[in-house]
Amino acid sequence: MTEQPAVLSSTSALDDLTGPHGARLLHGWLTTGGPADLNEHLNRYGPPPLPRTTRRRTVAPLVRAVEDAGLTGRGGAAFPTGRKLRTVAEARGPAVVVANGMESEPASRKDEVLLALAPHLVLDGAVLAAVAVGAQVVHLCLPRTRQDQIRQLAEAVQQRRQRGIDPVPTQVHALPHHYVSSEETSLVSWLNGGDARPAVTPPRPFEKGVDSRPTLIDNVETLAHIALIARYGPTWFRRAGRPEAPGTTLVTLSGAVRQPGVYEVPMGLPLDAVLDVAGGRSAPLGAVLLGGFFGSWLAAREAMAVPFTKSALAEVGAGPGAGVVIALPESACGLVETARVLEYLAAQSAQQCGPCRLGLPAVAADFAELAAGGAGDLERLERRVGLLPGRGACRHPDGASRLAATALRVFAEDVRHHVRNGPCAGAEREPVLGVGASHAPEGRDWR
Repeated sequence: MTEQPAVLSSTSALDDLTGPHGARLLHGWLTTGGPADLNEHLNRYGPPPLPRTTRRRTVAPLVRAVEDAGLTGRGGAAFPTGRKLRTVAEARGPAVVVANGMESEPASRKDEVLLALAPHLVLDGAVLAAVAVGAQVVHLCLPRTRQDQIRQLAEAVQQRRQRGIDPVPTQVHALPHHYVSSEETSLVSWLNGGDARPAVTPPRPFEKGVDSRPTLIDNVETLAHIALIARYGPTWFRRAGRPEAPGTTLVTLSGAVRQPGVYEVPMGLPLDAVLDVAGGRSAPLGAVLLGGFFGSWLAAREAMAVPFTKSALAEVGAGPGAGVVIALPESACGLVETARVLEYLAAQSAQQCGPCRLGLPAVAADFAELAAGGAGDLERLERRVGLLPGRGACRHPDGASRLAATALRVFAEDVRHHVRNGPCAGAEREPVLGVGASHAPEGRDWR
């Protein structure tokens, strides 16, 4: 990944971003070439357009605006954001808002970049959402491995407090950084004094979450979009993207592209065009991984024309997830790459149920044997992969199963070669997916 994000446009008129590559979330970065402090943010956007009172009957317009905008969550599930807002707003009792900036997906950097470049846009959105649902507090959750960013966000919150901008207080929290710790029930568990591990549901957090209150949990990018919709309205938001998938989204592009980094693109661009914003391919592609380590492999020949939307990708067995696109060159071995990730996922599980404690390590071991060219039991591997989904205490086994199953399908020719002839030449390459076979979890501290 590049240290600084690549951006798409030098457009400076925020209210006239009608072109196919108009940046919105990264607008400030385009204007100044650096992150916005509070004064720059207020000069550019003004204060957040809060209602005169926080009583719920006066804040319905924001909920309706988000619904009309068609904004969906940018954290992975792509659930309609307006529906989440309305559900929590209509629940009984005072609510809580949680801004999820954990970004536990190793292949993603979009949330880290957004918080670095436009922190006050995220904080605006979190406070606006809190007022809309009748929340009394906002919790911003960050991984404790990003100490500099935690300090910067705490300073930003303090600056806003001193200026009296926010009617709802924001608390910044540093959580353990495990793959499953970004799951919404993990955040609720930790904020309630427990471990940052997924919890069995129901009840869902919107019913009974932090302090047993109705809890709205949104990804930080989603909240930044809310801040812009509150200012410029749903019609403006829909100028970008497609009718069924409006707006822009942040994507992390890596692998065989000329300029890896974080980019803002309109929803619905064909995958080939998404890669083009990173300078295009740096080598012939064999496959792409969409959605990160919980995502799906697609053969490059069948993926390039598919629009980058949830519905279009679902038709080919994939999804945008948290906006991760990894281009795998033909020279790399997809089986070796997948084996490395499965070993990582097995080590990163919460160890709370059989599929994670027993099933996932068994799948990872079988896949490692296949990647190494061993004459293992392929039928056993396929059977074990099929047994993982739907049986765990959380979705960790489901994501690992999806990755493994799509790898066996997309790299079927490589599977036959490995079984008959041993590993291919691509097995000796450096990891493309950014995780090596020696990666281990960062301790077992869940508090």
